[in-house]
Amino acid sequence: MRTSSRTVALELLFAVEFDDAYANLLLPKLLTASRLDERDSALAQELSFGTLRWQLFYDRIIEECAKRYADEIDLKSLIVLRLGAHQLLGMRTPAHAALDETVELAKQFVSRGAAGFVNGVLRRVSERKRDEWLAIVLQGLENPAEKLAVEFSHPIWVVKAMQQSLALDGRESELQDLLLADNIAPLVSLVALPGLAKKSDFEDLPIGPASPIGAQLDSGDPNNLVAFREGRIRVQDQGSQLAALALVEAKPIAENERWLDLCAGPGGKAALLAAEAQVNGAQFICNEIAPHRAKLVSQAIAVVNNKIQVTVEDGRNYSVQHGNQFDRILLDAPCTGLGALRRRPESRWRKTQADVAELSQLQEELLLSAWDCLLPGGVLAYVTCSPHLAETNAIVDWAKKKLIGLELIDANAVLAEINPNLHLNHNRKTAQLWPHIHQTDAMFIALFTKTSG
Repeated sequence: MRTSSRTVALELLFAVEFDDAYANLLLPKLLTASRLDERDSALAQELSFGTLRWQLFYDRIIEECAKRYADEIDLKSLIVLRLGAHQLLGMRTPAHAALDETVELAKQFVSRGAAGFVNGVLRRVSERKRDEWLAIVLQGLENPAEKLAVEFSHPIWVVKAMQQSLALDGRESELQDLLLADNIAPLVSLVALPGLAKKSDFEDLPIGPASPIGAQLDSGDPNNLVAFREGRIRVQDQGSQLAALALVEAKPIAENERWLDLCAGPGGKAALLAAEAQVNGAQFICNEIAPHRAKLVSQAIAVVNNKIQVTVEDGRNYSVQHGNQFDRILLDAPCTGLGALRRRPESRWRKTQADVAELSQLQEELLLSAWDCLLPGGVLAYVTCSPHLAETNAIVDWAKKKLIGLELIDANAVLAEINPNLHLNHNRKTAQLWPHIHQTDAMFIALFTKTSG
């Protein structure tokens, strides 16, 4: 079978399932190798990412049509069926094309026997519209969280966690809006690196909406932009931009400050902080525990300053050699990534509730190390790309009890100075961004200062 949008999509889906590949990292490589044009590349992304996002919903429909549970179906056949279901129920693909092309994929990549099974199941799928199938698969479900989990294709524990996080901001009624936002592909978000970007770089692009140094690309490849190819602008979620900017703007910058990005990989926030450090005359150091990610950090910051030091150490032990050395520290802590489900569709199926406890312990250990690296009077930004309360407010509560001399800076007030139109919850001092409100990842930002050594 010739290379097409569908073969690329299926290759990606197989790699995600069987090789634990990251869809957003692998897809560009597959598209480059495939040499598909821009339109077919966009189709391959929608086919694969859409299938991943709506996986649970499609599995329930497939179970109805196959008269067996999803885990009783050969996994390769199930993946092909999901891809076919997305074309039939989530795209404008004509039914005959979706059926014919998907059956051919089954013949080529599974077996001729599987192709007959796929054909039979998808013909049943094609007999009803999406709304009709939704009513069928929701029938008999009495638990509201389970109904939302199926309707919006999220694990039930994630639905409950999102509901609890929204409740803290008095936004419980927006749960469906948030879950739906997770299933809508975001626009490509760009950042203009301070001191490098020119005013003309964003001349034809809409600025913001969340970050004053951000813009959105409605369509097309950022590689078509000269400023992107030359490194003056980068692809970066605007929530991530605000997290870095909050650290910079938390207090006036003194001469010869030393800044640290403790968990810097893969380097997006590090590049922005490197640019800010260069503009403000600060010394900047990056650290990353994984050598291959440290290499990505070096590549990301090279356009700003290729002499910035990138250490490769376990952040939990970083204070042993670097205690009381830094005026500003970014701790972008490893987390479940539940705030980035728009861009990383498979991550909702990879994490479990059990992962949260393990990550929370790691977050506490990293925060303790970062605190010991911070000079009195310094600022520490604790950031996660997750709204889960165990990774956000619970960590802040732990820090307030555990860390001597800690004071919480009002992160919402800092962000309001950066962008007064963010509609933040000013009844709390930690900031929580939301995809359905801010058009960003669901970034959490807490700012601490150390009043004593």
